[in-house]
Amino acid sequence: MNEPHHYQTASEDRIPFIHKVVYGLGAFVNNLLAAAIGSMVIVLNLGLGMNPALVGLLGALPRLTDAITDPLMGFISDNTRSRWGRRRPYIFAGAILAGLTFALLWQLGYNHSESYYFWYFLSGSLIFYLGYTIFSIPWVALGYELTPDYHERTRLMGTSNFIAQSAYVIAPWFLYFMQHQYFDLIPYASGMVNGAAGIAILIGVVVIAIGVLPAIFLRERFDATAQDADGKQKSTQPGNVLVRNTREFFKGFATTLRFRPFLKLCVATFLVFNGFIMVASFQFYVIIYYVFGGDKVIGAKFAGYAGSLGALSTFVIIVLITWLGTRIGKRKTFFVTTGISMLGYALKWVCYNPDYPWLILVPAPLIAFGFGGLFTLIPAMIADVVDADELETHERREGMYGSIFWWVVKLGQAAAIAAGGFLLVATGFDVELDGNQTDYAIFMMRVFDAFVPVIASGFAVWAIASFSITEEKAHEIRLLLEQRRGDTAAA
Repeated sequence: MNEPHHYQTASEDRIPFIHKVVYGLGAFVNNLLAAAIGSMVIVLNLGLGMNPALVGLLGALPRLTDAITDPLMGFISDNTRSRWGRRRPYIFAGAILAGLTFALLWQLGYNHSESYYFWYFLSGSLIFYLGYTIFSIPWVALGYELTPDYHERTRLMGTSNFIAQSAYVIAPWFLYFMQHQYFDLIPYASGMVNGAAGIAILIGVVVIAIGVLPAIFLRERFDATAQDADGKQKSTQPGNVLVRNTREFFKGFATTLRFRPFLKLCVATFLVFNGFIMVASFQFYVIIYYVFGGDKVIGAKFAGYAGSLGALSTFVIIVLITWLGTRIGKRKTFFVTTGISMLGYALKWVCYNPDYPWLILVPAPLIAFGFGGLFTLIPAMIADVVDADELETHERREGMYGSIFWWVVKLGQAAAIAAGGFLLVATGFDVELDGNQTDYAIFMMRVFDAFVPVIASGFAVWAIASFSITEEKAHEIRLLLEQRRGDTAAA
């Protein structure tokens, strides 16, 4: 008698499967860029000998600009009026800019000073992340508005995340690929740096070719006419534009940040995602220098095996999570998936063992539950939050919510990457020692690799425990919105 009512998805609320796939291709591009730059940045240390702290700063500093560009892009997208919609023009242009700049970013060359590499990579990263933002923020916002149904949102994000995992099947092998002549596409030399240059060109081509597809084939649910909180069309007088836009940007930013259900989702994602990011590179170091005594090639190969197994497992896990989320709800499913991933992280302490190297594979499928759940459930929950916000404010802010969500994540990611570089220095790791690292350095790398994500994920579970938008509440909000809108909001 106390069980909440389970609502069935109406046929008109279902997204055609091909449209889910096209939206998922945008997720593949989004993940490919994030995974590639995260996996390849290690070449600055191992290939060019840069200080790990500087490498950490190079990963962090460009992301700080997202504090401005992400919310600004969300506001621009929400308020754009064009014959092509609010999202699609930016998705198209952003994919092209991001693909081109990523390819150029890794044309590093040899025999330059450390300061040259630092400034070249920093300046190139700033342009790359701008293009990335122009693509990703409108793409994220588009997903929030494709369906009004509570469960269809879970299915959309499940399909999207399923396709996106293909990037993580490939990315763990980038370090291995960079050390082979097959990817020496640039004629000036061979080796890890040149391999990175060749891989970057291939990635850039894929990003452009696939990234434009959501802009071409998907259609937006809401029209491009922004309205104020009273439902009246906003003034377009030239003298009012700058003042109005500035005022409404900061008003929308503040309103979004104050919405408590949204803040809980941001905190949980920040903790799960950045708890992993802070020590993401430590897995490579532990496998190479602890399990395999400094052998970079065989260490990179086993890291590739573990990464690919985790990514392949995630395909099955996402199907399970999508099914479970439509049965017991998004919040309870998050508890299950995050708990399993915490067990997987802790098992690294036992399974990363020089005597039994194949045990490296054991934690990977369990850890995959964490990201599989995070990027299937949280985006679907944000779509529900957008509806709840519209009920209170009379405004649709998919772009602002998507941008601030990823702004919080990226800001934390910037701090996490920088902290990771300094943590690596604090362990006493010295690239010059190669396979002769100190016992203390090895021990501390293992501690950070296994237990930082466990602690962060535990706090994430606590944050989601009080998330208030249930299936029944979401359905009630939808009915009220549709009664108020009538047919005027639907495109």
